[in-house]
Amino acid sequence: MANQLKGTGVALITPFTATGEVDTVALTNIVNYVIEGGVEFIVVLGTTSEAPTLTKTEKQVVRETIIAANKGRLPLVLGIGGNNTQSVIDELHNTDLSGFAAILSVTPYYNKPSQNGLYAHFAAVAKESSLPIILYNVPGRTGVSLTAETVVRLANDFENIVAIKEASGNLQLDMSIFKDMPANFTFLSGDDGTTLPSVYMGGSGAISVIGIAYPKEFSEMVRLGLQGKTTEANRLHYALMPKMAAAFKEGNPTGIKAILAAKGLCDPYVRLPLVEASESLKQEIKRFES
Repeated sequence: MANQLKGTGVALITPFTATGEVDTVALTNIVNYVIEGGVEFIVVLGTTSEAPTLTKTEKQVVRETIIAANKGRLPLVLGIGGNNTQSVIDELHNTDLSGFAAILSVTPYYNKPSQNGLYAHFAAVAKESSLPIILYNVPGRTGVSLTAETVVRLANDFENIVAIKEASGNLQLDMSIFKDMPANFTFLSGDDGTTLPSVYMGGSGAISVIGIAYPKEFSEMVRLGLQGKTTEANRLHYALMPKMAAAFKEGNPTGIKAILAAKGLCDPYVRLPLVEASESLKQEIKRFES
């Protein structure tokens, strides 16, 4: 599992048609695009997929479309998380997990549990999961953050908690995790802007958003960073910086969908309460895509 998760994973969007349906043709094209771009694994139904706005049937369509398009070429990670522990467990039990290598599970949002509550939540999920679990820490979205101590405690106590996607952008937190995490535990950055520094400090890669649009550049940046080729890796990082900024200027996945639309890979449609990128952002994106 550790080797499967090393390098660049991308958290795929869910493209929509003008009439609001899941655009399976665009989704298939995006899967092929990121694989041909050199990424190492794919995350299905993560935050970037707008999963909270998808019906159960639509989630099944997304899973089946990506599995069919992937054709077994790359490991697939499935997002299953939430703020109701029992509902997460029920979804694990009621979902066909046969096409997936691991589960990505976000910290409970809105409830704002204590560290003991976070530990108890993931402990309960780990006991019920048939697949390895990647913890997902994204305090900017959830309002709560795992501490390094809780991450290390979970990693030591449960063999099937094998990794973390750490998306706070807090390099001090990253370093605190690196300092004490078990040798067989995998650290993946969930923040595009701090991915390369985290790799230099001991990370194994990333689950990226900008990597969907620029899979060749981002995955090569990570590979070079892992090889210690800092000059070459830094050059790619700095070239990607304005594109990262554009992707997140009006929120995710609004920005990345606008970039993918400029590349002709999908339409820019999102579901309420999200809205499409502003005209000014679309023009900014067109300038660096032209």
